[in-house]
Amino acid sequence: MLHRSGRTCWKRFAAVLVPGVTAATVLGIAMAQGALAASFFISGQRFQVAVDTLRSRGVSIYGMVDVSRAGALVPVVVIGARNATISGLCQSVVVQVPVLGPYTLRFTGGEQRPVEARNLFLDVTSATVGQANLEGLDIGVAAGAVTKGPISPEDRNSQFFDPNGFAQQAVSSTLTDVRVTAVAVTAATFNVPDFGVRLKQGRHECF
Repeated sequence: MLHRSGRTCWKRFAAVLVPGVTAATVLGIAMAQGALAASFFISGQRFQVAVDTLRSRGVSIYGMVDVSRAGALVPVVVIGARNATISGLCQSVVVQVPVLGPYTLRFTGGEQRPVEARNLFLDVTSATVGQANLEGLDIGVAAGAVTKGPISPEDRNSQFFDPNGFAQQAVSSTLTDVRVTAVAVTAATFNVPDFGVRLKQGRHECF
């Protein structure tokens, strides 16, 4: 009976977790190869992104509302960068597996050489930064008048984008010890040296 019960648990494990891991791995490989550039309904699940150093040229920060596939509205702050280099990247998401409990899927990269991204957008629900240095900063610019940093074309065409809404922009920025809780990350290109994927039982998030 114990052996049969164990087999049943692993079947459930495979049925629930494997499709998610496969999709996440394919997504990660696409990111590593610079092939990710898509507009999508978010899952609504929050994940963590931690960065040792994020250097950006052409910076934008504006409010937006993302929509989940189930139709839920999720208010976010979008942090955009025309060009970015990232050192010490970690992304983690916790998957709840029936019977077995939580498993953590972690992506890492940029340890030896920095990650390079173009037209990078992070849709975040919370963020902390150890130190932020910005050049050519404008606070209070209308979102529809942002020129120094990018506005996602999908966001600009969304009914939830307010061109008169509050936004910020900067010529460049250097952020250290970045800790972000996000619902989506998109980029025209996202090239990740030293790309790694690890699945581990329990909660082993980036921060």
